Amino acid sequence: MADLNTDVRYIKGIGEQRAKALGKLGIATLRDLISYFPRAYDDRTQLRRIADLVPGEAAGVAAMVASPPTVSHIRRGLDLVKLRAVDDTGELNVTFFNQAWLKNNLRQGETYVFYGRAEGSLFRRQMTNPVVEPEGRREVTGRIVPIYPLTAGVSQLILSRSIRQGLDACADILPDVLPDLVRRDHQLCRIEYAYENIHFPESAEALDLARRRLAFEELFLFTIGLERLRQRREVVHVPPCGQVDMEPFYSALPFTLTDAQRRCVEEALADMRSGTPMNRLVQGDVGSGKTMVAAACVFFCVKNGRQAALMAPTEILAQQHYQGLAPLLENLGIRCALLTGSTTAKTKKSITAQLESGEIDFAIGTHALITGSVAYRDLGLVVTDEQHRFGVAQRADLAAKGDHPHILVMSATPIPRTLALILYGDLDVSVIDQLPPGRQPVQTFAVTGGYHQRVYSFIRKLVGEGRQAYIVCPMVEENDELPDERKAVTEYAKKLQAEVFPDLKVAFVHGKMKPREKDAVMAAFAARETDILVSTTVIEVGVDVPNAAVMVIENAERFGLSQLHQLRGRVGRGKHQSYCILISDNQNEETRQRLKVMTRTTDGFKIAEEDLRLRGPGDFFGQRQHGLPGLKVADLGCDTLLLQEAQAAARQLLAEDPELISCPATAERIQALFTQAADTLN
Repeated sequence: MADLNTDVRYIKGIGEQRAKALGKLGIATLRDLISYFPRAYDDRTQLRRIADLVPGEAAGVAAMVASPPTVSHIRRGLDLVKLRAVDDTGELNVTFFNQAWLKNNLRQGETYVFYGRAEGSLFRRQMTNPVVEPEGRREVTGRIVPIYPLTAGVSQLILSRSIRQGLDACADILPDVLPDLVRRDHQLCRIEYAYENIHFPESAEALDLARRRLAFEELFLFTIGLERLRQRREVVHVPPCGQVDMEPFYSALPFTLTDAQRRCVEEALADMRSGTPMNRLVQGDVGSGKTMVAAACVFFCVKNGRQAALMAPTEILAQQHYQGLAPLLENLGIRCALLTGSTTAKTKKSITAQLESGEIDFAIGTHALITGSVAYRDLGLVVTDEQHRFGVAQRADLAAKGDHPHILVMSATPIPRTLALILYGDLDVSVIDQLPPGRQPVQTFAVTGGYHQRVYSFIRKLVGEGRQAYIVCPMVEENDELPDERKAVTEYAKKLQAEVFPDLKVAFVHGKMKPREKDAVMAAFAARETDILVSTTVIEVGVDVPNAAVMVIENAERFGLSQLHQLRGRVGRGKHQSYCILISDNQNEETRQRLKVMTRTTDGFKIAEEDLRLRGPGDFFGQRQHGLPGLKVADLGCDTLLLQEAQAAARQLLAEDPELISCPATAERIQALFTQAADTLN
C-alpha cells in the first residue's frame, strides 16, 4: 500500500518515463504529486450555441461533425486538420495544427464538445486548436478544468490524469493535520474533500471551500512553526550591550539621517541592549540609507568592545561598502579591513591573524568571511546585505563565527509587512519608509518595440551629455523559437555595437560569466570606461554607478514588478535626472496594467503590494532562497483576514499545548516543513 513518500513511478498508471517528466516539475513523491496545485482554472461548465459565440471570447459548444475531417500537408512539420461542425443555430469551421490523428478520431455524424477561443465574424465562426472530446465525457470540457504550470513532455491532460491516479492511491491515507476542534471552529472542510476539489472541483462553491481549507492550513502551520522558532531564539541570553554616546557618529556624517533611519537605528540598538541576540531585518527602498543604519550599529557594537562583520553577495559590492564605510569609521577610531576571494594570500593571512587577535574591529567582505580558517576574537554583530541573495544558511555560517552575535539583515527589496513576517519569520522587521531629501524620482515610460529607434537616439543623446546606460534582457540562452528581440545578451550587445552604436563602447554581463569576469565588467562600467552595459538581471543587485542615467528593460512583461523596481533602482543614484524605459509588445490587459503601475509610482512598497496582489507570494523574489517552506495556496494579497484567523487559532493551540502532544499529525507536518530551515532559522 502506498504512503505519501512513495516514489511516483510506483503509482499505478505513471511508470518510469512519466515519472522522469514529472521530476522536471519537482514532483518526486506521492505527496509532491497531490500537492502540485493548479495555477488557474477554466470554467467550462457552460455551453453556448454556435450563433451565440462571441469572437475573441473562449467558450464551449456542443456540435455535430457535419463533414469528414480532411488533412492538408502544408509543408514539412505543418499538417492541418479541418472540419465543419453544426448545431441547430449555425455552423463552426474548426482547424487543428499538427494533430493529424484527429482525422480518424472525429467521426462525421457524431457530437463533440469543442472548447476554445471563437474567431472570425458573426457570419463565419471558427475555432483554431480547441480542446475536443465526445459529448458527455467531461474530462477536458463540461466542468471546471484546472490549469497547471507545465514543462516539456508534460501536458495538462497527462498531469491531470497523473494527479487523478495519485489521489486514488492515497484516498484512505491522507492525514488531517488540523485538529478537529480547529477545523470545526473555523468551518473548514475535511482534507480528502479539499484535495479532491482543489484538483477536480465539483462546482465553484466546492473549489472555494477546498481553497479556503488548504490556505488556512498553510498559514496555520506557518504560524506554529515560526512561533516555535521565535521561542527557541528567545531562550538565548547574551550580555547586554552598554550605553554608547552616538553623537560622535552622527556628527561625523556629511548629512543628517532621516527620521526613518534614526528610528531604525534606535530599534536595533534597543535589541542589542536587551540581553537577547538581535535578529532584525532592515528593509527600505533603493537609496533609503540602509547602510548608514548598519554603520551606526557597527559603531555601537565596536564601542562596546566587540567586533562586527558585513557580508555582501559580490566582491564589487563588498568593495563599494568598504570604500563608503572605512573612511567614516576609521576617523572614529574603528579599524576596518576588506576580505574577498581576490584578497592575496599574504594579505588574507595578515587580516585573519588580526581578526583573531582583535586588532581589526570591522571586517567587510564576501563569503570569504565565513571560510573555515577565518576566526574572530569576539564577533558581536553580523550584517548581511541583500539577504535573499544568500539564504539563511550563509547568514548562519557567519553567525557561527561568534557566540550568538547580533544579526542585522539589509534588504533593498521592499516587502509588504505581512509577507515579510512570513519570509523572515525569525526576524523582527524595521522599515525605512523615507528617502533622503533632494533625490529626483526616476521618470518611467512603458512603450512598444516600435519605439526602439527613438530609444536608441535618446541613449545616444544622454551618452553625448556624459551619461551611461543599462539595457536589460530577460534571457541568456539562444532559443531559435523565440523572436529576435529576445536573443541572448551577447548577440544583442554585438548587434548594438556593430549596427547601432559603432562609435560608443558597449559591454555585456550575464549570470553565466565567472564572478571575476562579472566584477571586471561592472568595475569598468563604474569607472566610465563603458558607455552602455547590456545585461541580464545580474545587475539587479549591483555596483553603485551614479553616472548611469537610463535603464532600458526589454520584454518588460517577463519580470515581476518588484524586480522591475529593483532594476530601475540601478539609475537615479547621482545628481542627474534619470529615466527607465520599459519595452513590451505584450497586449495582455493585466500585463499593461502592471507596467502602468511602474510609470505611476516610484514607491517600492506600493509596487510590492501591487506585485503581491497580481502575482501572489510564490515567486516574489524569482528563485526563493530564504529557506522557509513555500506557500502554494495562500495568497497574502487577498488572504489577510484568513491569515489573522489562522494565526489566532495557532496561538491558542500553542498556549494550550506548547509541545503539540495532543496533535501528533500537526507536529509531524511542521517538523517536515521546517526541517530544511530548522538549523539556520534561529
